[in-house]
Amino acid sequence: MVKYISAIIIGAGLLACSSVKVKTDSNSIEVVASSNSENIIDSLISPYKDSLESEMLEVLAYANQDFVKGRPSGSLNNWSADVILQSQIRNTRLSAPTFCLLNVGGLRNTINKGDVTLGDIYKVMPFDNEIVWVEMPIECMKDIEAYLKNSGGEPIAGAHVENGELKIDGVNDQTKKVWVITSDYLMNGGDRMVFFEKRISARLTGLLMRDAMINEAKLQGVLVWSDENRIVL
Repeated sequence: MVKYISAIIIGAGLLACSSVKVKTDSNSIEVVASSNSENIIDSLISPYKDSLESEMLEVLAYANQDFVKGRPSGSLNNWSADVILQSQIRNTRLSAPTFCLLNVGGLRNTINKGDVTLGDIYKVMPFDNEIVWVEMPIECMKDIEAYLKNSGGEPIAGAHVENGELKIDGVNDQTKKVWVITSDYLMNGGDRMVFFEKRISARLTGLLMRDAMINEAKLQGVLVWSDENRIVL
């Protein structure tokens, strides 16, 4: 639907440009617009705008409390990391300890108490970031630990930071590698997460983070709220 609207806007722009007359003489140049391009665009977009607004109002779930982000932790941090992790490991046989790491800056809005609509999730995650699995050497967990200390905390699931030490579920003395579930933006160094440069491998999922959130919200029905402090610095 959004792509169609973009095409309409471009077409309307070309139509408006074609109606402009230019008069020239040796002393001046005068541009005369013979139509109002804004009115043309508005009239063309209107039916689609109404349809999009209707889609955004679709109720996906219900929130018993407000979900807010914060540092070192927050209820929105926890929910976002939890649903991204669960969307990936629910039907997957894990080959190594796996946890989710996101960034506070990527969560753009709160989820307020009451009905949770499709538009609410778009406001939380407006970016088309893809979920990726990043295979990391266990030694690099110290880099992630240092990053979390310096940033003051980020959304995590399947792990916690206790007295400044990163502890990942399932890690023991024999663990050689860890899977980090994150976004393609962060894997490529976004928010200065340069430690991902040390990755062993990476797997693209083809699933947008926003779509995973939408699917998990529908599955939950009532969003699972938690203010657990997963990062104690």
